[in-house]
Amino acid sequence: MYRVLIVDDEPIICEGLRKSVRWADFNCEVTGTAANGMEGLEKVRESTPDILISDISMNNMDGLAMVAAIKSEHPGMEVTLLTGYRNFEYAQRAIKLGVTRFLLKPSRMDEIEEAITAMIENLQSRGNMGAQIIHHVWNMQEKADRYLYETFLQNHPETEGAGEEGAGEGRVRDSEANQYVLKSALCYILEHYTEKLSLGDVAEHCYVSSWHLSKLLNHFTGRGFFEIINRIRIDRAKELLAEGGVRVQEVSDAVGFLDVAHFSRIFKTYVGCSPKEYRTRT
Repeated sequence: MYRVLIVDDEPIICEGLRKSVRWADFNCEVTGTAANGMEGLEKVRESTPDILISDISMNNMDGLAMVAAIKSEHPGMEVTLLTGYRNFEYAQRAIKLGVTRFLLKPSRMDEIEEAITAMIENLQSRGNMGAQIIHHVWNMQEKADRYLYETFLQNHPETEGAGEEGAGEGRVRDSEANQYVLKSALCYILEHYTEKLSLGDVAEHCYVSSWHLSKLLNHFTGRGFFEIINRIRIDRAKELLAEGGVRVQEVSDAVGFLDVAHFSRIFKTYVGCSPKEYRTRT
């Protein structure tokens, strides 16, 4: 039987869906419920349900980020979202992330049953579905997006056309959900690179596991977490050195290095010369 998880902060909704739908007729069973998004994510990781029915409006959580995280880690999971708000643009974005149905509350029973039927049909035909490469989550008009894409993604083989990787459940595929999580991670690193940042901090921000985020970064950029944050720090250091009037120690501190000797070693690895030599040349 297909396993179903229901997530809603209104107990009456969870209980109503659990009891009112004749799940056995759909070859399904409700294996769990959750009262909020974080609890829902935990239960998704614990039990990996086949079907998720969830409210999109969760306290202290970005609903689209939650959906992207789930579809990125579990691309084969079928998701239907419930919401009390009429927002066509939001619904479109959710569907692009891989949501099967977007239902307005209160939902009629025929709408719910149609959504369940559609999700089951998708599960049954999963083997015939090809991966689709989508990159329009990146806005090249935005300076930060352009820098991150051109620095870490452009011309990387897995980004520029390895969509067939998505054929297997355990492989990384180029989906909008993966690109959404990837962009969220890279943007967060760019915003916080001067801080003492860990892979776990970034993964928590993106609602995915550290293991999964590491896999995404390596697959789509060909770099690990520390390579990415060091590249951002060195690029910023080059800008500061080119401006002049700033000591190497100050530049090291400004871009997040705790030790100027370590900064100088990393800088030479990436640039091919010491910070002092670089400042002289520019």
